[in-house]
Amino acid sequence: MDIVNTNLAFYLIAYLIGGIPFGLLLAKKYANVDIKSEGSGNIGATNVLRVIKQTDPSLAKKLGAITLALDAFKGVVVLVIADMYGVSEATLWAIGVLSVLGHCYSPYLSFEGGKGVATGLGIFLYLMTIPAIIGIAIWGISAKVLKISSMSSLIGLAGVIVSSYIIYPRVPSINSHVPILLITLFIFHKHIPNIIRLFTGEESKVV
Repeated sequence: MDIVNTNLAFYLIAYLIGGIPFGLLLAKKYANVDIKSEGSGNIGATNVLRVIKQTDPSLAKKLGAITLALDAFKGVVVLVIADMYGVSEATLWAIGVLSVLGHCYSPYLSFEGGKGVATGLGIFLYLMTIPAIIGIAIWGISAKVLKISSMSSLIGLAGVIVSSYIIYPRVPSINSHVPILLITLFIFHKHIPNIIRLFTGEESKVV
């Protein structure tokens, strides 16, 4: 298989795996709940936790944590395989972008999907570890103080972006922040309803 076909195969696999709605599947199987029709309607860990917590707090914590881990892992698994295969750094970043794209606009959910935070986190941890850790720390502090998932996620994401520019003015091997900004754009776009609710004071807290 030549380089072009190899890259295209990884791109397709990244998008398809990124689109797997783990939160939706787990909530349906173990709690018999359709999280797309309850709570915020989002398929991510926060909505899994919020919705299932109403009836089973213990199960909600477990499923929320598993959803978070799987959403982050699916953004990494294709990267690991592609990296072992020896693809270029630019290809790895493209795989990362497509993983987040798949989660946010899933082919299995009529191109709807989640917010992309956990999947993006997995990508950043693998490809840009130090800024990702800084972002996680900022997210953790924000979540503890604000108790608003969307705002904390966006603040943590901002931490990743700012620190990436400080630590890597030119991203190694690709000399561009475009992939990082694309991932940010997807996540920001999916958070627009949350941002509107934040400004109107209607965004709910995670308690």
